[in-house]
Amino acid sequence: MRERVTENPLATVPLPWADIDTVLLDMDGTLLDLHFDYHFWMEYVPQKYAEKQGLPLEEASRVIREKIHSQTGTLNWYCLDYWQEQLALPIVELKHELKHLIAEHPEVIRFLAGLQKLGKQVIMVTNAHRDSLAIKLECTEIGDYFDAMHSSHDFGLPKEASSLWSHIQTQTPYDPKRTLLIDDNLTALRSARDYGIAHLLCAVHVSPKLEAVDPEEFQGFEHFSQIMPSQ
Repeated sequence: MRERVTENPLATVPLPWADIDTVLLDMDGTLLDLHFDYHFWMEYVPQKYAEKQGLPLEEASRVIREKIHSQTGTLNWYCLDYWQEQLALPIVELKHELKHLIAEHPEVIRFLAGLQKLGKQVIMVTNAHRDSLAIKLECTEIGDYFDAMHSSHDFGLPKEASSLWSHIQTQTPYDPKRTLLIDDNLTALRSARDYGIAHLLCAVHVSPKLEAVDPEEFQGFEHFSQIMPSQ
């Protein structure tokens, strides 16, 4: 993992705000720095697993990586209950031990306040488990700016499944043709596109400590200052 250097100034990313009534927002990596999650799963959990199982740290890290990789794209990948059972570790308790690392990306609150001022409907759609969501809402101010917050666990489907967007629409009505989804998960962006969500934007700068996401076929942005809604 190498330190990533961002060049400044960053160009504005044009968005058709007049054609957007609803903004769907991912949480981890998009609004919040992904360093907390990466450090937790790739470093802290292997350390605790090694201690519990009496394994060398390198072996514990290999086991954890293999287990996580085996669940990629499934709801289990994000489910704290699943990992608590699989690893026999108090995952929620361990997350609380590191919650001081939870942080918003720069300008996130100003961006959310701007959406609120313009009267946009703002909905969180996250794959995060409800327990993880609760910790992050406790440690940040983002929760004050949402009209609704949905965890994919409530529906038994990850965002990688295009049918999830229909369930969200049933719970919190929105017009897909006048909706923007901002996410760092390319598969989630593709599933939303398949459902008919018209405006899609990739958050590429998930953490200053991690490499940028390649947005591939999607428009991407690095910093929320690039996509501030015009007043």
